[in-house]
Amino acid sequence: MFENLSERLDRSFKMLKGQGRITEINVAETLKDVRRALLDADVNFKIAKQFTEEVKEEALGQKILTAVKPSEMMVKIVHDHLAKLMGGEHEAMNMQGNPTVILIAGLQGSGKTTFSGKLASLLKNKQGKNPLLVAGDVYRPAAIDQLKVVGEQVGVPVYTEEGNMNPVKIAKAAVKEAKMKGYNAVIIDTAGRLAIDEAMMNEIAAVKEAVTPHEILFVVDSMTGQDAVNTAREFNERLDYDGVVLTKLDGDTRGGAALSIRAVVDKPIKFVGTGEKMDALDAFHPKRMADRILGMGDIVSLVEKAQEQYDQEEARKLQKKIAKNQFDFTDFMSQIQQIKKMGNIKDLASMIPGMGKAMKNLDLDDDAFKSIEAIINSMTPDERANPAILNGNRRRRIADGSGTTVPEVNRLVKQFDETRKMMKVMTSAKGGRTRIPNMR
Repeated sequence: MFENLSERLDRSFKMLKGQGRITEINVAETLKDVRRALLDADVNFKIAKQFTEEVKEEALGQKILTAVKPSEMMVKIVHDHLAKLMGGEHEAMNMQGNPTVILIAGLQGSGKTTFSGKLASLLKNKQGKNPLLVAGDVYRPAAIDQLKVVGEQVGVPVYTEEGNMNPVKIAKAAVKEAKMKGYNAVIIDTAGRLAIDEAMMNEIAAVKEAVTPHEILFVVDSMTGQDAVNTAREFNERLDYDGVVLTKLDGDTRGGAALSIRAVVDKPIKFVGTGEKMDALDAFHPKRMADRILGMGDIVSLVEKAQEQYDQEEARKLQKKIAKNQFDFTDFMSQIQQIKKMGNIKDLASMIPGMGKAMKNLDLDDDAFKSIEAIINSMTPDERANPAILNGNRRRRIADGSGTTVPEVNRLVKQFDETRKMMKVMTSAKGGRTRIPNMR
């Protein structure tokens, strides 16, 4: 996400390196390249032009401190304006009402059904809600079945009415059902439509009128670039929705939709989809996104993801085992599972300042721990608990069983030993906190 834009902006700022001060000449050259970078990222032309003009005005009026280099000052100014362009502050959903009614709208193929499932999972697992999914797409073949599969994946029931082809009646009946059975959030998945399809647009407007949703979210595929922005404008004119959801931001997208959409429709981006898994949904924070675009990382989001997986009781048990030098491969495997739950490894690494650029050309995916897991799974319970007994014969057997090589097994055992020693030192230090060092 935004890799190319980040690289182009970094190159633009280098034009100011070595310059003693910001002048109209060197700023003009830098911002000309910034504007090109934004246009290449599929940002709306008018927005890119206005953005660079505002940055230029602030940069030329800025008194440069002697301790701050011109290039650093320019990065700060661009960062602040990027965050402002994307909305400034995070805006949460309106969760008033019992039940809270959330209407999902968007084009065909934008990812509405998958997003509905992700949102249900988020409300259930992170906000303690009891959601109900509603199958309001009565036109697309297998749409209801798809929502049922999604609902089953996240453990959320799906309201359907076989044979009923009236989305308005289905939505009203679903809200009534939610009130009767104690569901406190109703997520209505609607049929994908084209903005030019007057009948379909009238229909979703009728659903809105019938159930008076507390929140209307417009789901848009960020891969469609400026078309996404134009569609967002047309839908907003009809629905006056409350927020935008950008899907497929993990794909080969140039990111312009994220940068343009707020300025065009004046509605906040509330969520971004960052993968196919049901937990690959993030609240959108403009300032954090600006950090990531400019290669500053996103430590706050990384810590939040870690805290979601943090279990205090398990951490206490683990600390006791480390203190007694009893940390074994079973514990190690458990820590790997915790890390994997946090999300895509490459995406997590990019949240660490400076790591985005370093990770650019690395082929690092969700299978990054696959060989380590295979090796540990090929050990007997006794071998996992007592790594010291792993002699040459045992290591050969483990390599054969895991589809790896003896050197790979040796390397893992060595890394494990080093990790265990380091953790022992860390926990023995007064007031020290346990953490798992990076595997290299």
